[in-house]
Amino acid sequence: MPASESTALAVTEPPSSPPAPPAAGAEATVAPRTVAPRTSAPAVAGGAAAAPRGAPAGAGPARRRPEIETLRAAGGGRRRRPVPRWLRRASGPVLLLALWQLGSSTGFISAQTLTSPATVVTTAWDMIKDGSLVDGLLVSLRRVAYGLLFGGIAGLVLAVISGLFRAGEDLVDAPMQMLRTLPFLGLIPLLIIWFGIGETSKIVLVSLGVAFPIYLNTYAAIRDVDGRLVEAAGTLGLRRLELVRHVILPGALPGMLVGLRYSLGVAWLALVIAEQVNADKGLGYLMMNAREFLQTDVITVCLIVYSLLGLATDMLVRLLEKGALSWRRGFSGQ
Repeated sequence: MPASESTALAVTEPPSSPPAPPAAGAEATVAPRTVAPRTSAPAVAGGAAAAPRGAPAGAGPARRRPEIETLRAAGGGRRRRPVPRWLRRASGPVLLLALWQLGSSTGFISAQTLTSPATVVTTAWDMIKDGSLVDGLLVSLRRVAYGLLFGGIAGLVLAVISGLFRAGEDLVDAPMQMLRTLPFLGLIPLLIIWFGIGETSKIVLVSLGVAFPIYLNTYAAIRDVDGRLVEAAGTLGLRRLELVRHVILPGALPGMLVGLRYSLGVAWLALVIAEQVNADKGLGYLMMNAREFLQTDVITVCLIVYSLLGLATDMLVRLLEKGALSWRRGFSGQ
């Protein structure tokens, strides 16, 4: 048999059959074949790593890959939270108060410019005991509640009309974009002429401040709803009211709640402006009287109450978001 034919038989023959004897004169052309041990395949399948050459028998597996160790360490770091979340969030205001008190104690911040936190706490307690702070707070809360109710309803209705219908957008959107740029201080003389100096003008001013953020965010949220979802709902036979209820409004709900959060902040800002013009009650009225007598401690107390009210209302809206948007799984930070 020639050398080439014996070589081909040796290559194509399965390992289980005994090798064919080479022909005479072909030993130099056929390379010896090395057969791997049968125990190597189960060892690789079982996941055992081959020990380095010269290592003693029974040596342990090779060291784990550093990428896996890094991922495990990162995962374990996220699970361990030695400091509560609320305590970490409170550390910023506490640090600010500490710096404020330190500056007042060392004389870096004068009492005429800004009173110390200890003096503010004492003044607030005195105002609570004589009832002036509680009465002013209740009056301000009532004005904000009415303004939020009327302005929120108006902004939501106009946003739905403008967002759902092109004809509504042509009629409503342009006037709303024009009115939202008007400053609050420029509207006060006109509101006094129209509604007088009573409660109505103040509630209308707060309502205007609330309506525009809700309108802008709700209108943008409605128009940002995925058009493919609307088309799919149409192919399933949903009528217009069902489409609005089951597709458009749930998709626009996150933007609506963002507008509500922003409108609450604007509501307190509008209230400060409204209560300093011909007012006889409220937190703004207390600040106006304190300005006449240079009582910086009273002014600081009222400002802190405004900020705490804004924080409380924002937390309420966040709780509402958690309940209404429990279906959404967004990125929550690392």
